[in-house]
Amino acid sequence: MIEVGRLCVKIAGRDAGLKCVVVEILDNNYALIDGETRRRKCNIMHLEPLKEVIKIKKGASHEDVKAEFKKLKLEARETKPKEEKKKPLKVRKKKIYEEKSGKEKKVKEEKKVDKKDAPKKETKEKSK
Repeated sequence: MIEVGRLCVKIAGRDAGLKCVVVEILDNNYALIDGETRRRKCNIMHLEPLKEVIKIKKGASHEDVKAEFKKLKLEARETKPKEEKKKPLKVRKKKIYEEKSGKEKKVKEEKKVDKKDAPKKETKEKSK
């Protein structure tokens, strides 16, 4: 009963009640589905097959499924990639050496440095 192109209704999970089509049969228990639901691996027991069969090839892309759903006047789910966010600046501590009465004294300063602009190694200056 479950075959490539078979229109189904998902009866369990987050996408329950939405229509989907079987894109590929993975093994005896699982199928790859797409359509109003998210494109994902699904247990065959969570699908209720309908009478309709769509003509798609095995492993069809989301665009092919979307075109066939338009013919049936159904809408396929659209996902958008997330926006790329700017990475925050990394705070590093810079060592500064001062000469005071013949002894070295460490003074720590916080400085914001971007990863690209940061030097790979800092050299230590020795007092004479």
